[in-house]
Amino acid sequence: MSNIQLATFGGGCFWCTEALFLEVKGVKKVVSGYSGGNAPGKPTYREVCSGLTGHAEVIQVTFDENIIKYKDLLTIFMTTHDPTQLNRQGADVGSQYRSVIYFHDENQKEIAEVVIKELAPFFDHKIVTEINSLDIFHEAEKEHQDYYRNNQSAGYCNFVITPKLLKMRKLYADKLK
Repeated sequence: MSNIQLATFGGGCFWCTEALFLEVKGVKKVVSGYSGGNAPGKPTYREVCSGLTGHAEVIQVTFDENIIKYKDLLTIFMTTHDPTQLNRQGADVGSQYRSVIYFHDENQKEIAEVVIKELAPFFDHKIVTEINSLDIFHEAEKEHQDYYRNNQSAGYCNFVITPKLLKMRKLYADKLK
């Protein structure tokens, strides 16, 4: 019997995090979107990229807790981006690229706090990942869904996403489809 749950993470550009989590066993669906802002209405990619909406680029992961634990998803998330960089990931700079975990319930919040505490000694700098309650999730425009699969020959995919995928495949081979 399945135990379908949602997880919402922001770790820089959503194209990267989406590509990573689509390969994880137990993940049923990954949707790119925006969360955490204060601008009224549904934001557009262009508006979010301006940094003026307060939204972060995030992914919402639908997963089967009987196959992959939330804690394992968090560990993969925290170790496949740099959670010590404030409002940036590599060349992507701005609050829309912040490292953030949006929890869906108190249990997820508690697990996120534990994972960050457990992983902190493995980083040279302080983890700055935010832990916030999910208020609203706005699905991103169609062209941002399955971006890596649809644009593998694009420069950003080759130089940024492919190396992240290779790292994850090495670290988490046992957790992949």
